[in-house]
Amino acid sequence: MTALLTIQGLRTEFGGGDRSIVAVDGVDLSVERGATLGVVGESGCGKSALSLSIMGLLPEAGRVTAGRIIFDGRDIAHASPAIMRTIRGKRIAMVFQEPMTSLNPLFTIGFQIAEALREHEGRLTDRAARARIIDVLHRVRIPSPERRIDEYPHQMSGGMRQRVMIAMALSCSPDLLIADEPTTALDVTVQAQILDLLGELQAQTGMAMILITHDLGVVAEMADRIAVMYAGRIVEFATAAEIFDNAQHPYTLGLLGSIPRIENDRERLLAIEGAVPSPLRLPSGCRFHPRCVFAAPECSRADIRLTAVDVDHVSACLRAPVEGIRP
Repeated sequence: MTALLTIQGLRTEFGGGDRSIVAVDGVDLSVERGATLGVVGESGCGKSALSLSIMGLLPEAGRVTAGRIIFDGRDIAHASPAIMRTIRGKRIAMVFQEPMTSLNPLFTIGFQIAEALREHEGRLTDRAARARIIDVLHRVRIPSPERRIDEYPHQMSGGMRQRVMIAMALSCSPDLLIADEPTTALDVTVQAQILDLLGELQAQTGMAMILITHDLGVVAEMADRIAVMYAGRIVEFATAAEIFDNAQHPYTLGLLGSIPRIENDRERLLAIEGAVPSPLRLPSGCRFHPRCVFAAPECSRADIRLTAVDVDHVSACLRAPVEGIRP
């Protein structure tokens, strides 16, 4: 498979001068056509800033200051707003974290999905647009789409609103879908339904997907490759099988240790002490070393970057490769 999206040395900053905050720091990633990349990390690690950088939706204070975002052979890191409008929604679509705040409460869901269609599909008659919208609502398993198309967001449950967001993203058949915490605030049963739906739609359309989450369990069965992100940097990148069977960074091990196992009914879960550091006060050396149980003095001095530990597996840890470490 060939890479649909390649990110090289991406650096995204907010603010300016001495108060500049680096939210994404030297990130390298790639997503192949039809494949799923999972991006995992705690809140505040830079996952959403990464996705907004790809979409060209950074707020006014944010900007890409270095690196390249190559989509289908074209660098869009500094593309003009006019060019991004032809790509965003049509070729790259995004499902945002919270559907209740992403959907406009003043308009019906049909009207909001029609906006994307009319922007990218040219002149559609009202009848043609309505038929397309009903079809895409049916594809995301919204019951009675002929009636639901005229409802407002507040008339739907959280799970239904998330399905509407997915329908909106898929309305123009994108090549790449970015799902930013698509199961946040949903109960476990609905989470499973949304993930199953995303997997089924990907199999039907052949689109590539970036699945952003704080939970490794969410990407366990969906992702082909997983990037573990911490304090603006990728600290481990490998196939999903390698991440779960042979994790080589202490932060990844901590995330794995926080996943409950069904075979252990009285298991004590591993907790990672502390919190993601403030981007205004990043620690020297390895950014994870203040919270790391394996930290050594050299970890605070060396600026540790990704190095190969195996075929298609890189880790930013002085101790890698380490055999037999498990959470």
